[in-house]
Amino acid sequence: MPLSHFDSKGVAHMVDVSAKPITHRVAVAAGSVVMAPETLALVQSGSAKKGDVLGVARLAGIMGAKRTPDLIPLCHPLPLTRVALDLEADATLPGVRITATVETEGRTGIEMEALTAVSVAALTVYDMLKAVDRAMHIEGIHVTLKDGGKSGRYEAP
Repeated sequence: MPLSHFDSKGVAHMVDVSAKPITHRVAVAAGSVVMAPETLALVQSGSAKKGDVLGVARLAGIMGAKRTPDLIPLCHPLPLTRVALDLEADATLPGVRITATVETEGRTGIEMEALTAVSVAALTVYDMLKAVDRAMHIEGIHVTLKDGGKSGRYEAP
């Protein structure tokens, strides 16, 4: 299958989506930040020095989704109709599980916005806690659901 972001000479370009119909599109992405149990306890108690880790990361993820075309060179700017982030403390990791749901009415997919939202939220969690846990790591960022458009529905196994 040829890559859509390259022309016949191999030059990168933005894909022309002008002939595609406008459809409702949704994408969900997920990932996590794994940390020491003591660090997670700071998050859960609200006693991290930099403040409300989950609240700030939620806002950062929303802002990240809105800025995706500024970060990913060939992404189309899309009118987002919904960006929702769920950040959940999980003692079994231990860490924070992050899920982003993004929706639009548009001509192209919205997976990059969902992935960016999760990535920026995870980076914000890391930034707010790095002073107490340098061994934290971000893992498993992936699309769990994509729906709308010509290629239809995809759900991760």
